[in-house]
Amino acid sequence: MKSSDGQTDLTAPSDSGVAGAEPQPSGHLSLEGVHSSVEVPHHEAGFWEQWRAFVGPAILVSVGYMDPGNWGTDLQGGAQYKYGLLWVVGLASLMAIFMQVLSARLGVVTGKDLAQCCRDWYPKWSRWPNWLLSEVAIGACDLAEVLGSAVALNLLFHIPLLWAVIITGLDVLLLLALQSFGMRAIEAVVLLLIATIFVCYFIEIFILPETQPSFLEMGRALVTPSFRQSGMLYVAIGIIGATVMPHNLYLHSALVQSRKLQKDVPSVRRALRFNTIDSVVALTVAFFVNAAILVLAATVFFGKESVTVPGGQVVAFGASSDWIRVAFLTLAPLLGTAAASTLFAVALLASGQSSTITGTLAGQVVMEGFMRWRIKPWVRRLITRSLAILPAVFIIGLRGDSSVTDLLTLSQVVLALQLPFAMFPLLHFTSSGKRMGTWKNGWLLLGAGWTSAILITSMDIYGLPDSLKAAWQVIVGG
Repeated sequence: MKSSDGQTDLTAPSDSGVAGAEPQPSGHLSLEGVHSSVEVPHHEAGFWEQWRAFVGPAILVSVGYMDPGNWGTDLQGGAQYKYGLLWVVGLASLMAIFMQVLSARLGVVTGKDLAQCCRDWYPKWSRWPNWLLSEVAIGACDLAEVLGSAVALNLLFHIPLLWAVIITGLDVLLLLALQSFGMRAIEAVVLLLIATIFVCYFIEIFILPETQPSFLEMGRALVTPSFRQSGMLYVAIGIIGATVMPHNLYLHSALVQSRKLQKDVPSVRRALRFNTIDSVVALTVAFFVNAAILVLAATVFFGKESVTVPGGQVVAFGASSDWIRVAFLTLAPLLGTAAASTLFAVALLASGQSSTITGTLAGQVVMEGFMRWRIKPWVRRLITRSLAILPAVFIIGLRGDSSVTDLLTLSQVVLALQLPFAMFPLLHFTSSGKRMGTWKNGWLLLGAGWTSAILITSMDIYGLPDSLKAAWQVIVGG
């Protein structure tokens, strides 16, 4: 049900127990082009009919948890410590589920996305710094996605990396074409790309003859957390720091509003329930993908110091290795089939392409939410992609292909610095009876959400000195 200003109205009589969201000015809906564009059935409809209507937003969000920025840390963790850090991947995924559930709840109950809430409920002076920090974080995330797609093109088609980075700018055309078909089309394409990643890793681990992971050992590692070896804590911080993405917290609260939500108590309860299911299922799939990357590295690389590839080149394994490139070069000789390396690169390309769709949507959300600036979609996407491509072109042109790992490190540092500015406002709003009414966080979400945010922030701060040092070396060319 809509109010006269066109915004979903969650205001209800005092005896209903539903909090009322502050009305938004006319014309400032979140992702206006797709806002309330997906019909949902009556709250008394069957489970599967309702699930089909609500499934989708978390699928778009989940790609941020298996983007190229995560691959390096997962590969390094498996290669150096076998299954020892599998529990960290599980913990990071669990914390991500809690944060995304909170983001979806904020969007459903208030009718606003996180950026709009920050604009409306925090002091005016905070808008510009919040927006600029968010844009920098989105640019950093897009940098990782650009590099992932470019490396995949380089590995598959031997296109020089510099030109491959420039070619990724054509993603703008893909995004424009998809948006003209609506939100369901975008969700379907992203689901296809995620399925491609999943299938590639399923074949790598379960079909190819040389990979036989020990499920008993994996299960034991998953339920017995420890840092038995030196260096494990640092890699664990990298895995957790690369998992929760700040732009996803803004994006999810906007995407849930693509459904035509009603204001009555049963409908709100139903929307919260199915968005929670959507988040749990989608991020569980993301966990399996990240776990598969780590398991593949553990199965193939653990215990080895180097591999001689066809042509006589010796590829060494070490903490400073470019693990994405190392994996592509060595999977084929180690597993005895060229398909291994090809599947890896195809999955990497699918990861980069799916992530770039959500990254640019997030850019639209934060710009319109914080600043209420509306520009044409192709201009918005061109700006976002340029912010990612220009530093990549500059540093790769200056220092060559070996700088890819350094650039990924730089992007993760920027994301870690921005994350608290998204997590803590989200927890503040969703824990507030004034903003959420009876839908504010219960004891489980309250405890899990704050624990996750404090743990993630603490780990980011702990690893920040080394990360800043590495980032500075990227900038100065050290």
